Amino acid sequence: MPVLRSRRVSPGSETGVAMSPLSISELPRSQYSSPTYFRGDQVAELLLLGGGQDSDSDDVTSESESDSGSDFEDTLKKGKKQSASAPRTAPQPKRPRRELVEGKVAVQKRNRGKQQEASPVAQPVSLAKGVSQLSRRPRRVLTESNQNLGKETGIAKLDSNQDASSLVVSAARSKSTAQLSRRPRQVLAENNQTADKENRSMHSDSDLESSKRSASSRKSVAQPPRKVRQAASAKDAGPEQQKEGGGDGNNLFEAVKLGKSAMQTLVDEWLEVYKLDREAGLLELLNFFIHCCGCKGVVTSEMFQKLQNAEIIRKMTEEFDEDSGDYPLSMTGPVWKKFRQNFCEFVAVLVRQCQYNIIYDEYMMDTLISLLTGLSDSQVRAFRHTSTLAAMKLMTALVDVALNLNVHQENLQRQYDTERNKAAGKRANDRLEMLLHKRKELQQNQEEIENMMNAIFKGVFVHRYRDLIAEIRALCMEEIGVWMKSYSDSFLNDSYLKYVGWMLHDKQREVRLKCLKSLQRLYESKEIVQKLELFTNRFKDRMVSMVLDVDYDVAVEAVTLLTLILQNSEDVLGSEECECVYPLVYASHRPTAAAAGHFVHVKLLRHYDAEREEAVAKERGKRSVNGEFIKLLLTFFLESELHEHCAYLVDSLWDHAGSVLKDWEGMTELLLEEIGEDEEGLSDQEESALIELIVCSMRQAVEGYPPVGRVSGKKLLTAKERKQQMDDRVKLSEHFIVIIPQLLAKYSADAEKVSNLLQIPTFFDLDIYCSRRLEKYLDLLLKQIRDIVEKHTEMEVLEACSRAYYTLCNEDYTIRNRVDIARSQFVDTLVEIFTQSVEELLHEVGETDENNLYTVATSLKRLAALYNAHDLTRWELFDNCCRILERGIDTGEIPEQIVIQALLCVHFHILWRLAVISEYPGTKEQLIRLRKQRNTVLAMCQHGLSNASRSVREQSFVLLCDLLVVFSSQMTKDGHDELQPLVFTADVALVSELLSFVMDHVFVELDEDGDGEERLQLSLTELYLVDIVEHYSTNRPFGPRVVPITSIPTRAISVTPTPVRSHILIQKSLKRPPSALPPSMAAHSPPSE
Repeated sequence: MPVLRSRRVSPGSETGVAMSPLSISELPRSQYSSPTYFRGDQVAELLLLGGGQDSDSDDVTSESESDSGSDFEDTLKKGKKQSASAPRTAPQPKRPRRELVEGKVAVQKRNRGKQQEASPVAQPVSLAKGVSQLSRRPRRVLTESNQNLGKETGIAKLDSNQDASSLVVSAARSKSTAQLSRRPRQVLAENNQTADKENRSMHSDSDLESSKRSASSRKSVAQPPRKVRQAASAKDAGPEQQKEGGGDGNNLFEAVKLGKSAMQTLVDEWLEVYKLDREAGLLELLNFFIHCCGCKGVVTSEMFQKLQNAEIIRKMTEEFDEDSGDYPLSMTGPVWKKFRQNFCEFVAVLVRQCQYNIIYDEYMMDTLISLLTGLSDSQVRAFRHTSTLAAMKLMTALVDVALNLNVHQENLQRQYDTERNKAAGKRANDRLEMLLHKRKELQQNQEEIENMMNAIFKGVFVHRYRDLIAEIRALCMEEIGVWMKSYSDSFLNDSYLKYVGWMLHDKQREVRLKCLKSLQRLYESKEIVQKLELFTNRFKDRMVSMVLDVDYDVAVEAVTLLTLILQNSEDVLGSEECECVYPLVYASHRPTAAAAGHFVHVKLLRHYDAEREEAVAKERGKRSVNGEFIKLLLTFFLESELHEHCAYLVDSLWDHAGSVLKDWEGMTELLLEEIGEDEEGLSDQEESALIELIVCSMRQAVEGYPPVGRVSGKKLLTAKERKQQMDDRVKLSEHFIVIIPQLLAKYSADAEKVSNLLQIPTFFDLDIYCSRRLEKYLDLLLKQIRDIVEKHTEMEVLEACSRAYYTLCNEDYTIRNRVDIARSQFVDTLVEIFTQSVEELLHEVGETDENNLYTVATSLKRLAALYNAHDLTRWELFDNCCRILERGIDTGEIPEQIVIQALLCVHFHILWRLAVISEYPGTKEQLIRLRKQRNTVLAMCQHGLSNASRSVREQSFVLLCDLLVVFSSQMTKDGHDELQPLVFTADVALVSELLSFVMDHVFVELDEDGDGEERLQLSLTELYLVDIVEHYSTNRPFGPRVVPITSIPTRAISVTPTPVRSHILIQKSLKRPPSALPPSMAAHSPPSE
């Protein structure tokens, strides 16, 4: 954007390296001790004197001037010096309309008496001090003198009752002084009728005509009219009322505040008043902005004529209620909610409706910019905030006007070139002359608009972008982003970009946020990114560091900005910068993780050749073209070594790479494809990662919730999202029902892969088996599950098989009977093997058979895993397990692995019996039998506390605590009085033994790394004990389900608890037993960690 009337750039100004290395700490701070007010005469002098001067001092690209904000004052001082040394006459004008003032003064003196008689509204203007002393508002004076001469601008203030003779005299004098007209286009129009007609056709959307069309087009809209001043009120009001009233700005403010009328209607009504009486209309507008600041003062006509802007603002400050501290932009409530939006819309509509005529009258815009500039430098926050907002929105509206002028100039240039290229005989010289005249006029208008924008930028933005109030700084950063995006030819250079770069270091989050969003608008376009190379290199490090901002919203926008840079530029972000973003895909804050997932997705796509992959897939007969991208994703997951849980990576990528993550056909093709001799398939590690990726993506598609520890803030799903989940579930069910038996058969020997694959049936829509006639695949799946149980002894695999059986045995589906038969047959086989091997073990004399011990251990382990999720009480395993425990705990002849599994079996037997009795009231004999079995298990667990094996001791302690919780006194609540005989209360001996066990085996002193530091380690048992103590102490139910010991990880966490306090807590907790579990407690599968 060109500087204020400047025609060349100083040699020492910035050329592109001007983004000088100012850190945020070095930026000058906002100071209000010496505010600078810009009066109307200063703006006028600046516009008049700067037009013909080649000034180097107000170059906007100078960093020192832009930073200090003193360039506008220097220009003003220079203008004053030039005006003081100028001759008595006005400076030589650049344009024809700036004639000498003496003639106009003389004409004004001659017609002053007639003017007062003809227009009681107009006020006399005195220029008695001479021409050399410039008036405070020279443009307004010239305009009023032209009004008194009665020129044909349509702004004459003649009363409707004025006699015809006055009109004739005024018209004659207007013709005699045509050379004094300010507007050269009107003079040319009188001399060239053809150009005048074309000019009127071009400006058919003048302010008055556009307002009339707008009013007629809105007749169909039922909106209540704004009951404020009528057009005739300004005409009928007397001079005294004009002086006292000073404009009806309060009514305009109320109309904008309530927002009942359209902003265009309000602006059109104001335009009618302004065209009848410019001063009254302008006073109303000025008072409107004063009232929007929350000030109750009124600028009267007398104040407007006699006082300087600084004096007017000082008077308004005295009438401002500073005690409350509230003003319209800071107030809350339904009335003020939309005030800011209506206020900004009003400013935009005002400029849009005045863009063809009024903003060039050198009166309204000059006065308004002068007032807003002065208010923006006030020490009153309300004045400063409101005027800055108005000035920034005014600037944005002027940018739109400048863009429209550019479009008109381009159209005229094309028309001119077309006409000039015609043959000599067909060429219309009059039209060429008219087009040249139009182009010259548009260039003049463009120049005036750019001078207005320059005055606002230097007078308001340069000072307020570093304001003490963060909201004002954020406002400036938001608007400058709009200017650079809309009018990139003028604003997209380092002289303006540096302000955004500096404010990236701001301490307030909202300022940093607005800076990032402004930059995002720029980096969205590849064309604009090419012009930002210097800025990107200068502030790239800061933008990368902001991904770890303390505020989550700022971090999200920073990652989004880096994603746009990566997407629209080549090799700007290196590997080091990208590695700063990669870990965020595992962040607990989901928006941050999702933004990082988008970044990773874009990064992977840069290494993915879609056309080549499609050709390869077509050649090999594959259905999916995402195979190469899936391999890249696996490589990223494995090589990053940032996290071991794939669920967080899937959740981060879901919003942007969901289609690839739901390409289960492509994933299974990679797992089942046969690799040729010259081809390289997936490694064992990649296959494990891919299976985990499949399971996590299926869970995300079916459940739609983020993984544990990551909160999305979204609670309810929309109807569209629920339908999408149903469709995805059907899609994956149809595919994996056929594929899962093949996958289990291929990886049946790998415990890790099988454990993950057995989770897939939990996401099926089991109705597909019957509706699609796929029962044969169900039989294959059951066969594979049985083979896996018989093949593996790892508890993780056995629990996965038990969970798969539990899922397929759901009573809501018709396949339950088929699955139940297969499961029962398998349990029969296991029980038979267990019973036979136990009899042989218990009747052996002397050395035990190792093979028999292995058979008992493996069969009992498989039964315990099934017992955890399935009711196996009808197979009567309790007695044989008790026989094993009696011999193992008393004599120690039975290995500890068998003893532990036997303890789990008798424990699950008690819980399943209790669940059945709780749901279906049992007989007295059943209660007595259950109580007897419970006492037996409690005695065995209590006896196991003193076992030589540490594993047996810990298992006995945990199961004993479980049973004390379940059979507490609160199990009779909720209408279960029939369970009163089962209530068990620990005696003193049991409590003492539990406390002794905690002191002897839980809290132990360990020497870590040989450094002699003593730490207290919380082991597996203590983790479980703390959970129990918490529920005992708060007197809450323990929970809706049993937490089996197999689901508790065997990890140790170093803490420093107080043994004495823990001793007291345990003693208190055992005297306050919690409620029992609900009947369906054992029907749930083991919860994950």
